[in-house]
Amino acid sequence: MGFSTVDRVKTAFFRRHSDGGGPILLDRRRIYLLPTAAGLLYAVMLLTMLLAAINYNLALGHLLVFLLLALGLNTMLHSFRNLHRLRLTPGRCAPAFAGESVHFPLWIEADDDEPRLALEVSSAGQLLLRLEQCPTGGDWLMLPIGSQVRGWLPLPRLKLGSRYPLGLFIAWSNLQPEMRALIYPAPRHTPLPPPRENTGEQGSGDDGLDDFAGFRDRQPADSPRHVAWRASSRQVDERPLLVKQFAGGSHPEYLFDWNDCLPADDETRLSQLCGWVLAADAAGNRYGLRLPNRIIDCDRGSEHRQRCLEALALYPAGSA
Repeated sequence: MGFSTVDRVKTAFFRRHSDGGGPILLDRRRIYLLPTAAGLLYAVMLLTMLLAAINYNLALGHLLVFLLLALGLNTMLHSFRNLHRLRLTPGRCAPAFAGESVHFPLWIEADDDEPRLALEVSSAGQLLLRLEQCPTGGDWLMLPIGSQVRGWLPLPRLKLGSRYPLGLFIAWSNLQPEMRALIYPAPRHTPLPPPRENTGEQGSGDDGLDDFAGFRDRQPADSPRHVAWRASSRQVDERPLLVKQFAGGSHPEYLFDWNDCLPADDETRLSQLCGWVLAADAAGNRYGLRLPNRIIDCDRGSEHRQRCLEALALYPAGSA
């Protein structure tokens, strides 16, 4: 479908295309200026005063009108200069879970030492952030954007504006930094499925303070270093070798399977898997993930957790 004339005009005059991922410099071509409702009322007042001064031939009336007109024009200049030569640089956005607010970081600084006051950042008519004064050395703007669904969340089109100094004019610039945040599924906390049989890591934990809990028969998956050789040698019959068990050092291993989830739609299954991943990671257990389109081997740690959550967040809809 082709662009209409209105779309072309908006694209040409209000910059609806992407600004990329690099710094954005607000020059005179990017800043727009219009009178506010107070500014229009101010202009009507000046016109009324001018007509009265002409009608009654008041020299001081003419002087007052032109003095207030000069004040209004000077206000317009300061409104423009409050945004001119501002530089905004996109930062890196941290992931979040669906339903949480994502904070997109933008570094703002001025190319000169002039103070920049009363800055407002909005999107789709909703105020996101108000900055009373931009520090000389720059500052981070953390823009809160609500997330509803998993996947990539792009930063919406922004409007940086200011009514400084008297509110008679509004100066603004449209921004479209190329930024996005990864949204994980909203975790659904349900009991963990049974661990994989005979694959728990036995032995003393990292702190060496685990309590001995007894023996069990050795299984083929057990490592030879876990065998209690002295206790096994005392057995009179041909029973299997014994393996030591420790109460604090036993780490069950889980394989979270798509088919083990409650029968529901894809998003509910992904939320349940996300809750299992978070619970197993918090307990320090080894865990893996089996999706219809991908299998992640058992492991643990922050990198493994991030890998599993990314697979859940980017799982294609309708793949099951």
